Amino acid sequence: MEIQLQELIDKIRKDGVGVAQAEAEKILNSAQAEAQRIIAEAQAEADKILTNAKNENNRIVKSSEDAIRQAGRNLLISFRESVTRELEAIISESTEVVYSSQLLEKIIINVVERWSDNPEVQNLTVILNNDDIKRFEKTLIASFKERVKKGVTLKANDNFDGGFRIIVNDDAVYYDYSEEEVVEMLSNYLSPKIAKLMKEAE
Repeated sequence: MEIQLQELIDKIRKDGVGVAQAEAEKILNSAQAEAQRIIAEAQAEADKILTNAKNENNRIVKSSEDAIRQAGRNLLISFRESVTRELEAIISESTEVVYSSQLLEKIIINVVERWSDNPEVQNLTVILNNDDIKRFEKTLIASFKERVKKGVTLKANDNFDGGFRIIVNDDAVYYDYSEEEVVEMLSNYLSPKIAKLMKEAE
């Protein structure tokens, strides 16, 4: 009887330990699976954060580079505009000096001589403003001499500040050597050359 009782106790112990061990293994396996799930989620979140951080960093770097490039372009444009304005001011000042001096008289004489030497030109009208007519009329008429007989005439017109205009063969179109036109013409001629030099210097 004692032997049977002992066997029963041993069996109960063995079965209980087995059940406890199985439960323990089940709990351990579940804990390990949960731990792996948490680690995987944490790794995925970390990868996501790292990817977002890299993307944001790339965006900031690109944005900064674009801003620097734009600032450089703006600076260059501003510099070119400044140079162009300065160039126009120099041309305007130089033209004004020339047109307010006796050089204007020599320029008019030279242009009229070249035009009147053209056999197709029957008559030539030189238009000056009233101030320049008063300054140069006697000298110009004396310089033109025979050319006046061939149809070179002087005419006053105050629609421009300085310089002169020429009408050939009573045409409705005139050749404009006024101060404003010469400044614009020289500026238009020189500006692309200045821009090209600045481009080459980049």
